[in-house]
Amino acid sequence: MIFLRSLAFHIAFYLNLIVLMLLGLPRLLGGRGPAMSHARLWGTSSIWLLEHICKIRVEFRGVQNIPQGACIIASKHQSVFETFALLLYCADFTYAVKKELRKIPLFGWYIAATEQIAVDRQKGGAIMPQLLRSAGAAFAQGRQLLIFPEGTRRPAGAPPVYKYGVAQIYAGSHVACVPVALNAGLFWPRRSFLLHPGTLVVEFLDPIAPGMERRAFFELLQERIETASNRLMAEAIAAHPVLAQQMSKAG
Repeated sequence: MIFLRSLAFHIAFYLNLIVLMLLGLPRLLGGRGPAMSHARLWGTSSIWLLEHICKIRVEFRGVQNIPQGACIIASKHQSVFETFALLLYCADFTYAVKKELRKIPLFGWYIAATEQIAVDRQKGGAIMPQLLRSAGAAFAQGRQLLIFPEGTRRPAGAPPVYKYGVAQIYAGSHVACVPVALNAGLFWPRRSFLLHPGTLVVEFLDPIAPGMERRAFFELLQERIETASNRLMAEAIAAHPVLAQQMSKAG
């Protein structure tokens, strides 16, 4: 049953994305606002598919912790899920994405229309000055920067590997940072075809105010995200013991 539900979801997920991108083409002419709204429709419809096909109930906690206007939203990254789910609660979001994504037909047009930050990862550490300038411009417009401090998806339960770039952005921005914990990797594991039923939780934690020393911020951010994510994963496993197999595979 899980295999059939997963197969149906993957087909529906990508068909939904393609159809929405085609239907939304006229909205690209309206600029960033209409394109943002259409992107959130993708997030809403994708969650609907998860809930109705895969029996994955999605719960968002702590939404009230997201401040109005410019801020950093720094999230645990375990799954494809958070790439479309987090934007639902950002009025004017921006991601730092690989510049190659802008060359993808349709999808790249939306990246351009919503003014996402395109970076050349081949430059390694040299991209940081560009990222700091682009993030500063986004904050000046009152936008929210969505960032995954580990840089890439990590299996649920795997040891964390945080990159220091988030601390550099925080130190140079003078805006609050909202840590985000989740247990998505238990239900939609990295590089896995199968999706598992249960309650997927995303929790927006208390904001970290601007002005902290860089290293202290970096350590606090990691401690908050990891502690809360471990708690959410433990809650999910207690409710659905079969999910412990996902943790053992990740290890």
